[in-house]
Amino acid sequence: MSQAHRQRLMTRRHFLQVISGGAAAGLMCWPAVQVLAGVASLEHQVNSYVQRQRRTGRIPTDETTAWSIYDFTTGRKLVSINESRPFQAASMIKPFVAQAYFFRHQTNKRRYPYDRQIRLKMQAMIRDSNNQATNFFINRVGANRPVNERPREVERVLKRHAGGIFQHTSIVEYIPSSGRTYRNKASAHDYSRFLYAMHNNRLPYVSEIKRYMGMSNRNRIQDAAISQSCRVYHKTGTTAHLCGDMGILVAKDCNGKLYPYTFIGIIQKDGRAPNYGGWMRDRGNVIREVSALVYDFMRRRYNLV
Repeated sequence: MSQAHRQRLMTRRHFLQVISGGAAAGLMCWPAVQVLAGVASLEHQVNSYVQRQRRTGRIPTDETTAWSIYDFTTGRKLVSINESRPFQAASMIKPFVAQAYFFRHQTNKRRYPYDRQIRLKMQAMIRDSNNQATNFFINRVGANRPVNERPREVERVLKRHAGGIFQHTSIVEYIPSSGRTYRNKASAHDYSRFLYAMHNNRLPYVSEIKRYMGMSNRNRIQDAAISQSCRVYHKTGTTAHLCGDMGILVAKDCNGKLYPYTFIGIIQKDGRAPNYGGWMRDRGNVIREVSALVYDFMRRRYNLV
């Protein structure tokens, strides 16, 4: 049995333990189920799940989590847990760097072109999470500043053009060749506001960033518990301190109607994880399981497939 297949089976078992009576695979149309006022809110369900993981020791006391879910259909925030607390951004900062470049491009297309070379670099940065490509864009956005000030210039550009979105964002360093980037920060609320603007096309060229985020790659949002017909636009972030994913899911009901919502999940450890690979995989599975819980809630609410 392949490792990928074992991973899917493990995730499915976790999901069935979390969701009593829920449909894991979403392979058929289910009767519409009214989500009654008496049913625990989604935020309560997510918080209860995390607390269960804490009681079992899976998420120890030196780890903090943040969760944010926004339902575009109702225009309501369904989950807001530690949403405004800044966390290490890791590679989740990369769509923000792309947006800073597009702000530059909008004001000076000659100096900041969007040609084939730039497209390939941006794809490498977002789809492939290439660190050298990210530093390339930091240097281009901050070219009018000394080298050590260029990351801060990326932050300044973002806040100059869209300060209401990037309220807790702090960009102070390049991504080292080791990938150990610990000082750049953002909050789940920043990601949520950015994804909201992306969905509603309220930032210049943000549809291009969405296209890169929608390219096929491994994520922590969608797995065997979520219908493969659900489109995902996302960006992961991982260090020895942080595991996260942020994105938009576009689910369908039995009639093909679309129901988009955001999902942001972040787990940050105070100290460096001694077993980085194992810690990353397990915390990634926690995020997948919470995403499965959220999808089941949305499935029952909207009769999703």
